[in-house]
Amino acid sequence: MGRERFSKVGIYLARGALLVAAFSRSTGAGPQAYLETSKGMVVGMEFDGRMVSDLDKSVAFYKLLGFTEVPGVDKSWRNDEVMDRIHGTKGVSSRMAKLQINTNMGEKTPFTLYLREFRGIERRNVMAGKTAWEPGATHIDLTIPDADKMWSDLKAANMLWPRTWDGKLIRLPGQTKGTIAYITDPDGMDVEIVEQSGPAPAMNGRPARPADPPGFNHVGLVIVDPDKAFGFYGALMGEQLPANPSPWISGDFLDSAVGGHGNIIRIVNGTFPLAADRDARIRFELVQYENRGKTVAPYDITDIGVNYVGFEVTDIDALVYRFQGAGVKLVSDGIVEMKGGYRVALMRDPDVGGFVEFYQPPKK
Repeated sequence: MGRERFSKVGIYLARGALLVAAFSRSTGAGPQAYLETSKGMVVGMEFDGRMVSDLDKSVAFYKLLGFTEVPGVDKSWRNDEVMDRIHGTKGVSSRMAKLQINTNMGEKTPFTLYLREFRGIERRNVMAGKTAWEPGATHIDLTIPDADKMWSDLKAANMLWPRTWDGKLIRLPGQTKGTIAYITDPDGMDVEIVEQSGPAPAMNGRPARPADPPGFNHVGLVIVDPDKAFGFYGALMGEQLPANPSPWISGDFLDSAVGGHGNIIRIVNGTFPLAADRDARIRFELVQYENRGKTVAPYDITDIGVNYVGFEVTDIDALVYRFQGAGVKLVSDGIVEMKGGYRVALMRDPDVGGFVEFYQPPKK
């Protein structure tokens, strides 16, 4: 993507509206009906999910990162007709674990990570041997209390898979010790870890600042076409995007953290409310590599190394109607009702095919 295309982020929101009009189907309603936000609006981000090859191994890995397993969740293999409808599959056996970690915004609000393993179906490992800049690759970011200790614990458990230069923690500019790194989970999915910064005293009229709280910080997605990505996550989903475009950046620090050389990158730090604490905002990064591949390798929701993000919505019928009117692909078998009354739809973004799950809680 040429640099000249990024004059204002607002342009992408406008283009997102044009995207809606351009892909509108013959439903009898005009484009403005699809842009109506009073119905089907996104309340906030609720969870992240990852498709794994070995559930027990992945659970052990994420526990080392500070996640705790939610007790009482049935991890046995089962065929679930409801999950088949959500995933667009038929007769597939799977098992799932639910883990949580505090976010580092809000009042220690937990953020959920779902891990799911499938069997009885052919599965590709879409992240095996791939780089952090693979189109469609997703990373989660954690603020941790002690990077050296985590590094040591992962290494001792034979679960340290670093992307960083020389397999070491990377020093932030101006620091003397390594505090940041990209690592992968057992299936090659990326996790960014950053050691929490300490408290800062009041100085030169600036108030004192407490230490960054540890916990879940953000989700990041490598995009290809900002028109499509901003149109979907911004214009359609309501992500709050910065008023001015982020600059292209490069250099040894960025390269060393993700294990690259010569990367030219743009990071757009958009945010959604946190579904469990709507006064807090959680970051959803859209990351573009100017000089890397633009072809998205095919992948399905059941493949190993696939990530999906979950959002609570107010009116899922209106949301699905609006998104399908904009040409967004629906993966699930319509809107699926789960036990307990939750109504769910699984869709794919029009840029890199990222999976997004929308759900509406039962009415109280």
